[in-house]
Amino acid sequence: MSRVVENFMRQQGFAEEPPDRRQVHFDGLTFQPRLVFPTVLVAIVLQSGPLHLVLSAVLWWNTLVPRLNPFERAWDRWFGGPRGAGPLPPAPGPRRLAQGMAATLNLVAGLALLLGQPVLAWVAEAFLVVGFSALLFGKLCLGAWLYYALKGQVRFANATLPWGKG
Repeated sequence: MSRVVENFMRQQGFAEEPPDRRQVHFDGLTFQPRLVFPTVLVAIVLQSGPLHLVLSAVLWWNTLVPRLNPFERAWDRWFGGPRGAGPLPPAPGPRRLAQGMAATLNLVAGLALLLGQPVLAWVAEAFLVVGFSALLFGKLCLGAWLYYALKGQVRFANATLPWGKG
């Protein structure tokens, strides 16, 4: 698992760390999606435009003001601090792009539901489920991978895949 975690951390835009620190940092970075994804699933099941919009607003906040990400501050206070991990650093570009993509998809789903466009909402919701599933179950952040691909760093992006050689 350590190679997968190492690749994930590199993909997110973080520098190498000692293995014990890297694992705590990884746990902190996955705290947000472990809370947000179930909430996304509730919004999907309920077909709740307002809940999608609330999620979008929170994720946009995290994207635009990464130093004040409430999930990371909660992690620092309740989990990271007691483990001696120190505060999580603000999200670098790859992580922020991924958060912005999730924010946008929630915005599209929410507006589509409120405007009576359920097919568009289902498409956005399907992308959300795929993205969060890849992240939480496959340790692959599609948004972070896309960040490097768009910058022309496809070789690096591919090396950070869970099965990549780093």
